[in-house]
Amino acid sequence: MAEIFSFTVNQIAKKIKEGKISSVELCKLYIERINKFEKDVKAWAYFDKKILLEKAEEADNYRKSGKSLGILHGIPIALKDIIGTHDMPTECGTVLRKGAKSQEAEIVDLLKSEGAIIMGKTATSELAFLGPPLTKNPHDYSRTPGGSSSGSAAAIAAHMAPLSIGSQTGGSVIRPASYCGVVGYKPSYGLISRNGVLRTSYRLDHIGVFGKTVEDVALLAKVLIKKDSYDAATIHYSTENIMEYCKKKPLFDPKFIFYKTDSWKKVDKKSRESFEFFIKTFKKNIEVFDTPSYFKDINKYHQIIHETDLSNNFQDYYKKSKNKLSKEMQAAISRGLKYSAKDYAEAIDFMQRSYESYREVFEDYHGVLSPCSTGVADKGLKSTGSADFNKVWSYMGVPSISLPLLQGENNLPLGVQLIGDKYDDLRFLGIANWLEKESKKHYA
Repeated sequence: MAEIFSFTVNQIAKKIKEGKISSVELCKLYIERINKFEKDVKAWAYFDKKILLEKAEEADNYRKSGKSLGILHGIPIALKDIIGTHDMPTECGTVLRKGAKSQEAEIVDLLKSEGAIIMGKTATSELAFLGPPLTKNPHDYSRTPGGSSSGSAAAIAAHMAPLSIGSQTGGSVIRPASYCGVVGYKPSYGLISRNGVLRTSYRLDHIGVFGKTVEDVALLAKVLIKKDSYDAATIHYSTENIMEYCKKKPLFDPKFIFYKTDSWKKVDKKSRESFEFFIKTFKKNIEVFDTPSYFKDINKYHQIIHETDLSNNFQDYYKKSKNKLSKEMQAAISRGLKYSAKDYAEAIDFMQRSYESYREVFEDYHGVLSPCSTGVADKGLKSTGSADFNKVWSYMGVPSISLPLLQGENNLPLGVQLIGDKYDDLRFLGIANWLEKESKKHYA
């Protein structure tokens, strides 16, 4: 049964529908992994195996009734502990919300409508910002798993869940995926509803997903991408053919730009060598370009929006319980209170202007490549690492994905970040799937 961990989620779902494996049997396999590794990894903020098995039994009984099944029927899915559920606490990584319940998020309803089982809540940085949780990297317990979707990435890496959901405001999906050696996909801004999810920044917050393969995250995205009248940022976007696009080979070999960006000098030596080898391996497909000049201002503008929104959204915590917030959060809110309306307006205005410049890339190229991070997971648990390679793409709202294609020092995982054009997610996932499969040929 342990071979199930080598199957795609689509394959597992098919076996459940055909009665070749029950949801109870599947969930017991993940419970075994949790019993074995959770004491060291600490990926979970809330998990109750008794409740999980009850839900799995309900799913099995429903299947036996002969009624039509959703595409994720009987599949257990982990949620970042900022996503509201009516039957589990949503503590958002802070003592200020201990035991707190919240409204059920729209994405939870969508999961349930397709037969998925909510496993529990995965650990997050404090209020999805910088204050790290206790979660450790499954590949090396002395290192960070990244943040703020720490537990969501670690749970996939340790085979404690087949799929998980996180969020990204700066680099909170891409970086943990890279550090933990899993696939992390952040769709275009506005494709997945944030309704019922902790708001840190309306303009920057994205829901993201984790899995073992591009096809896994595409299947989960198919369920989650939907217009929601309670999140005004969402748009109508059809995912009916997302799996066909994902599996379809490009008509021509894709062409990519590799941006080293100004942060390239921060990448550790061994990781730089791995990226240089990757570029050489795909030399027919990759051109290395200098960073566009307008990128230089984006981190500054991202910070203005993020910290202003943090100060607005968490002002009650700051006023009433400031000392219970981390120093990082206190400092961010303090800065956020000092930006002017002009600062904020300029930062918002530049979002569209920078994207208009960036989108010209796609007249000639299929995607942009860059590191996900400054290297492998950082030593120690006091920081979740740098988002320098991620903020640009969160700011512009374009799709990005971390593919676990490389290794850095000590053979630790190192992700390659692929970035696409806004709302071109279906084709983008097809390109990501091509790159994943071609890389396996070269690195096998």
